[in-house]
Amino acid sequence: MKKSFSLLFIIIVSNFINAQTSSQKPKLIVGIVVDQMRYEYLHRFEKHYSNQGFKRLMQEGFFAKNTHFSYIPTYTGPGHASIYTGTTPANHGIIANNWYDKFENKSVYCVQDNNANSIGVEGEAGQMSPHRMLNTSIADQNRLDTQFRGQTFGVSIKDRGAILPAGHTANATYWFAGGNDGKFISSDFYIDELPKWVKKFNKNTKQYIKTWETLYPIENYIESGSDLNDYEFGFKGKSTATFPYDLKQLKSENNNFDILKPTPFANTMLTDFAEKLIKNENLGQDDDTDFLTISYSSTDYAGHNFGVNSKEVQDMYIRLDQNIADLLNYLDQNVGKNNYTLFLTADHGAVHVPNYLKEKNIPAGYFDAKKLNKAMNEFVNEKFGSSKLIEGFSNQNIFFDYEELEEQNVEVDDLQEALYYFLLQYDKIDRVYTREMIENSSHSTAFSRNVANGFHPKRSGDVIYILEPAVISYPQKGSTHGSYMSYDTQVPLIFYGQGVLQKQSYQSYYIKDIAPTIVALLGIAQPNGTTGSVISEVLK
Repeated sequence: MKKSFSLLFIIIVSNFINAQTSSQKPKLIVGIVVDQMRYEYLHRFEKHYSNQGFKRLMQEGFFAKNTHFSYIPTYTGPGHASIYTGTTPANHGIIANNWYDKFENKSVYCVQDNNANSIGVEGEAGQMSPHRMLNTSIADQNRLDTQFRGQTFGVSIKDRGAILPAGHTANATYWFAGGNDGKFISSDFYIDELPKWVKKFNKNTKQYIKTWETLYPIENYIESGSDLNDYEFGFKGKSTATFPYDLKQLKSENNNFDILKPTPFANTMLTDFAEKLIKNENLGQDDDTDFLTISYSSTDYAGHNFGVNSKEVQDMYIRLDQNIADLLNYLDQNVGKNNYTLFLTADHGAVHVPNYLKEKNIPAGYFDAKKLNKAMNEFVNEKFGSSKLIEGFSNQNIFFDYEELEEQNVEVDDLQEALYYFLLQYDKIDRVYTREMIENSSHSTAFSRNVANGFHPKRSGDVIYILEPAVISYPQKGSTHGSYMSYDTQVPLIFYGQGVLQKQSYQSYYIKDIAPTIVALLGIAQPNGTTGSVISEVLK
């Protein structure tokens, strides 16, 4: 009798423990990347936010207030890849959005795949895949762990924002084809045709083209600059970059559906699409964890167009707060408040418009890369007797032609050293790194470590130059990004939901720490190139 009772007790306890373990594992992971979101936007516009969006995440989740990227260049492609692989471009290989491929002797795009075919649209817009990303993502690891029962979907306005986070094994990724198409599309890397629910959604995208006015009275937007200024591009067909914007009237001069991209209505459309996906693909409805990656791209388009200090960017984030609130409410009702875990971050920040900074007596400026490239070729020709020693230029990387070096009997070290001193003396260039320095140095400074973390030995150049703070190679309106300065590297990071502690922290963390933290929560293997660390503070 005692043995039977003991055995029954053990079985009950064992089942209880297993049930507890199972219930603690979220049914759905939602990863949100807000493209070009500076950390300060969470606080700068906070008084305009509702209690159900950004504030809910900040107050009820784990809010890491000192999170940075640890490499350059800080672009969209490398940012998304680094967040989800838990490492840097030195490992995952996405060194930029576009880069010069010295093996193909041409510029390549980070997700371009000529072996793939477009699904849902004619032409090249869907010829995309993650094949250039060398490591697995956290979503890939979850697929492997669940024997591919756990589903993965990625959505974004940008193709790279949908593809790189979802990884190599996603069930599908969807991104928005603008122009005359105005629909979400995909690639046959994932699927053979668009599902019925996607086709149905695509029939109604015209509804998002409307008049853009500020959500609240514009005079209350005291956290941003004047609506009328000299630092914004605006839209073709409108003489000033000022509210309101009649998108229906302007769309024909702005490539039709492309006009949505720098507006908050594309964020709303993406949120609606994500919610339809959750419902139609039954995400979070069984014991195998699913993944949904969402990348809000319109914030980046707006920043490039209007600048980080614009009324347009402020209204964009106030409206995005409502999208986040709507998404959280949808997850509560359809997945269950205790059944999902979400994180929110950004792929990079952005610099103030340099002309604006200069007006305020802050050092800043613009850099003519084409002028430099011409000067470099002239210098190399004069010093070494050949104008062909430099094969290509890309993202402040200089690529050598090694066949020409051998033919001209020029030593690689001699060319590197000559360009090092030439570039250091060039106006508005702050630092210079050669391949030899990057590969053989101990990288004792944060700057050199960031350069090394962004350097892939087979894909990066032979000499890299870094511009001075707030100096950009860009038109003289709008904002951009790409440096290792804090305005580009510091981004929000919030974990929220099942298994996450409610806490705020000023501890220093890096973007590459997100993936190991999520896999620790799930109890699965890390992505195969991970170099980040688990943020143990996050987990209950």
